[in-house]
Amino acid sequence: MKPQIDRTKFGSITVEGKVFQRDVIIRLDGQVKKRKKKLSKAIYGTSHVISLDEARHVYQEGTARLIVGAGQYGLVELSDEAADYFEQKECRVELLPTPKAIQAWNEAEGAVIGLFHVTC
Repeated sequence: MKPQIDRTKFGSITVEGKVFQRDVIIRLDGQVKKRKKKLSKAIYGTSHVISLDEARHVYQEGTARLIVGAGQYGLVELSDEAADYFEQKECRVELLPTPKAIQAWNEAEGAVIGLFHVTC
């Protein structure tokens, strides 16, 4: 079951009443997991560019859509390699500022994963 996201503010996101003070991934089965930012930081020196390694970690077979909360100000982006990877997997990616991504997430149906950056 896909959990509802209650709200976000700089530095946190609240999912089904539980506050997370870190970036999160919401999996196909609804589990909320810590984002593995180090996969992108190791290559780009920042978690504001999603690397191919992180894209591979985020993607699950059968995912049709990835909603990315790109931070409170929308600073996160996909690397070209990550964008190509999701395209090959036929997984549509939506990058939105995190507050707007939450709305998209809560309205989403089907095989969807969420990645939410809670700062910048």
